[in-house]
Amino acid sequence: MKKNIIISAINFTSGGGLTIVNECLSYLSTFVKNNSDYKIIAIVYDKSLCYYADIEYIEYKKAKNSWLFRLYAEYVYFYKLSKQLNPYLWLSLHDVSPNVRAEKRVVYCHNPFPFYNFQFKDLYFNYKVVILTLFYKYIYKINIKKNLFVVVQQNWMRNEFIKLFSLKKEKIIVAYPENKFQHSEFIDTAIHNYNQEQIKTFFYPVLSRPFKNFEIICEASKILKDRHVFKYKILLTIDGSEENYSKYIVNKYKNDDKIDFTGLISFYEVQKLYKTIDCLLFPSKLETWGLPVSEFAVYQKPMIISDLQYAHETASGAELVAFFNPNDPNELANLMEDVINDNLEKFKTCKLLLIDPPFTKNWQNLFEIILNS
Repeated sequence: MKKNIIISAINFTSGGGLTIVNECLSYLSTFVKNNSDYKIIAIVYDKSLCYYADIEYIEYKKAKNSWLFRLYAEYVYFYKLSKQLNPYLWLSLHDVSPNVRAEKRVVYCHNPFPFYNFQFKDLYFNYKVVILTLFYKYIYKINIKKNLFVVVQQNWMRNEFIKLFSLKKEKIIVAYPENKFQHSEFIDTAIHNYNQEQIKTFFYPVLSRPFKNFEIICEASKILKDRHVFKYKILLTIDGSEENYSKYIVNKYKNDDKIDFTGLISFYEVQKLYKTIDCLLFPSKLETWGLPVSEFAVYQKPMIISDLQYAHETASGAELVAFFNPNDPNELANLMEDVINDNLEKFKTCKLLLIDPPFTKNWQNLFEIILNS
């Protein structure tokens, strides 16, 4: 009789969460071909967003816009389903430790809201951020000690979970996202040095959220122009149509001719732009990882990123990195001006962090730890 591995991920339709789902199921699609003793069942919002061969899908679309349906699924529907499916492993990819019967239970916690110092503007732009910041640690806490393992993306989150939930260190796996770009089709060894033309291009490729901190880039641009520094342009992947925050940013700074509000662009367009831009900006105040930082690091070009715990860990070992206070537009403007003037003295190799086990860098290693424990 086959061992059922259940992957629950009903809350993801876009962004980094959906990337996690796709990478997980992509690996399991290959895994199950070589391990006939297992069967993979994925419970997702929409299987068309993450479809892979040799995986059985159950769709649950009620949870997208309703926490009531989400909680019903986690604590009632999944329990009934687990009795039917008799899972060997139930892996929840979206923070909540569901009420299920399973030989092994694991939860993947990727949401850093409990550690976010929200601001008044968050109430106006997205009040849900404030609610999540206040209550998410209680959501995490339910059933968390019933898991064989808790998976987090960075070591600083492991340390916070140990303090918050009194978990044992060996029960928390730090699972770094797999960096597939070291051997990517987009990498060209001829373009590692940023261009020597006069106009320097800065790029910030993220979805619109208040904590993404777009305004500090726009304020830095105003400072540069006040200093009569004009040989640059900035690409921001919002256009004002996303939600209240992006609308506010675009309306306030739309007359800055140095800023190009591109709107959301595809994964492949982002990778192509990495080859041509001169410097990555990453002023986000809240991340569990910050994928653009690790993606762009392989190009060995300047990065200006927030001086926060997540950023130091994500940039570990990267070259040409400068950290700045994400609340200080003058500090950001100074570093941008250094890039514009080809002065990279402040850009250093980021200290390489050594992570204690259990620690993984890909899905194969993660499942080896889980299935062999």
